[in-house]
Amino acid sequence: MRGARRRLCSALIVAYGLFSLYAAYTVFLRPRRPPGPRPHRDRRGPRGFTDHVAVGNEEWNPWDADEKNELAASQQRYEAHLKMIKYARSHLEQTSLRVQIWGKAAIGLYLWQHIFGGQLDPADVTAQWRQGSQKAGKTYFSFVTGPSVVPGYFSVEAEHVVLVLNGREPAKIAYATQWLHYAQTLMETRKIQHVAVVLLGNEQCSNAWIQPYLKRNGGFVRLLFVTYDCAFVNEEDIFQWPLGVATYRNFPVVEPSWSMLHDPRPYLCNFLGTVYKNSSRETLIKILKQDGLDKHCWIAAREQWQPQETNESFKNYQDALLQSDLTLCPVGINTECYRIYEACSYGSLPIIEDVMTPGDCGNSSMYHSAPLQLLKTMGAPFIFIKNWKELPAILEKEKKMSLQEKIERRKKLLEWYRNFKAWMRQKFINTLENSFLPSDKG
Repeated sequence: MRGARRRLCSALIVAYGLFSLYAAYTVFLRPRRPPGPRPHRDRRGPRGFTDHVAVGNEEWNPWDADEKNELAASQQRYEAHLKMIKYARSHLEQTSLRVQIWGKAAIGLYLWQHIFGGQLDPADVTAQWRQGSQKAGKTYFSFVTGPSVVPGYFSVEAEHVVLVLNGREPAKIAYATQWLHYAQTLMETRKIQHVAVVLLGNEQCSNAWIQPYLKRNGGFVRLLFVTYDCAFVNEEDIFQWPLGVATYRNFPVVEPSWSMLHDPRPYLCNFLGTVYKNSSRETLIKILKQDGLDKHCWIAAREQWQPQETNESFKNYQDALLQSDLTLCPVGINTECYRIYEACSYGSLPIIEDVMTPGDCGNSSMYHSAPLQLLKTMGAPFIFIKNWKELPAILEKEKKMSLQEKIERRKKLLEWYRNFKAWMRQKFINTLENSFLPSDKG
């Protein structure tokens, strides 16, 4: 019985092998005959029957449908590949400018992560080297930052460079000039073509040191974006730039949430900061305590400024912004402070002491609304006051506001801040392209 089964299985295997050889010969080795006239199909017969009848010299190919399908699929793949090549070519043609941003001041992170919405690799803020890239407008931007980015020890990958520098104090200025001299050398050796600078300026607007480097004064820096109400901002080649959030303290990019918009907040206002002697901040604290308003606000005053936050103090600060409807922004050394932008990030409306601070800030010949000219020009929906004696009336009005009114105000504030960053991004890109790209005239 077993022998019969073995013989039957062997016969089947041999038959299958012969059939496979015949099929392979028919498909691959047998000469093809030219196709004859197409058969006339009897439409009266059963559907599908005459489709497989060979007439005259025409042969029926059992794999004909598969070959046609494969041919059609190949054609589709070819067309898709061709379309991809055309898209890539047009994408390259549209990218007319390559700009490398050297982030040598913390304000560079506000430019890249908050205004451009760019990512950095690695995400670790303590990494020695971080980089990112993106295409915007006609420009391909790359960004590098970190302690390992040192003059002469990294790859210069574009002919157009934006230097992000810190000019707040003499030691920072000395470091910034090293970078400017390095960029100047690259210009002289034709390694790069154009240079722009984003400058964290001095809080009293003492920025005269950068003037000799500007192209308008015989230097090589074609464009300057500078923080605070610097007196020589002209909106031609020198532009005011927002201070932004304290990225040196790792203030994050905050994404609005449903609860941020809709939840009741337990505090009317907040102020966490340094109270300088004989400053308006002392006046603010006295007014809050006199009227008992400090019981309705999150107040944490300190006598000395602390450049670094602990994890606990930073979390307290973020919680205060998130749980307060208003953020009090008294002047410090300058009217513009990180607190303004950080409050916007959490939908807490800034109340700003609208007073010009001592120094060289303000350009009364150009603008009549300084300080905070940039924010006012962009229609910032803040509360501006000249004296903290106005605060009690504001807080009394705040107590009477409904939750729905506060929700609508938060939406308006967050929407404005989003649009503000988008507008600054576009202005930055347009300014670079208009200055760095060759003119079409002539």
